[in-house]
Amino acid sequence: MKLNALYAGSFDPITNGHLNIIERASVMFDSLTVSVVYNPSKKSLFTVEERMECIKEATAHLDNIKVDSFIGLLADYVNGKGFDAVVRGLRATTDFVSELQMAQMNARLYTGDTETIFLMTDPKFSYISSSLVKEVASFGGDINGLLPDGAYNRLIEKFK
Repeated sequence: MKLNALYAGSFDPITNGHLNIIERASVMFDSLTVSVVYNPSKKSLFTVEERMECIKEATAHLDNIKVDSFIGLLADYVNGKGFDAVVRGLRATTDFVSELQMAQMNARLYTGDTETIFLMTDPKFSYISSSLVKEVASFGGDINGLLPDGAYNRLIEKFK
C-alpha cells in the first residue's frame, strides 16, 4: 500500500526548519505533497507562486515531493485529495498545544482514516520561524543559513 502524506503551511518563506521536516517526512512516505495554504486575510511577503517556486527549488533533490497550493479548510483539501497522513512540524512545546487542538478538530472533519503525524524539528532549527526571519531581514540582520538558498536570495532581494 502506498502512503501519501501532506505537509501544509504558509511557507512565507520556507525555512531550513521546514526543509528539515520535509526531508525527514519524505523518507517516511511514498509521496509527500508540500502545499502552500493561501489565506487572503493574512498579509504575505511572497505570492503563493513565489513560495511554491522556493519549495520546488529547495526540494529538487527529493524525488517523491509534489508542490501544490490550496485555499480553505485543510480538512476539505485532505478529503478531496485522499491523503493518508498530515505531517505537522513542532519547534517547541508551545507549538504542540495549538497543533493538537487543530489536529483534533481536523480529525473530526476528515472523512477517511487520515492520521496527523507530529515531527519535532532538529533542535538547531527550533528557534527559526518565517516571521522572525522576515523581521530580522527587514532590519538588515544576518539570516544566512536559516533558509534554503533560493528563499534566502529572494528574501534579501525583497528588502533591498
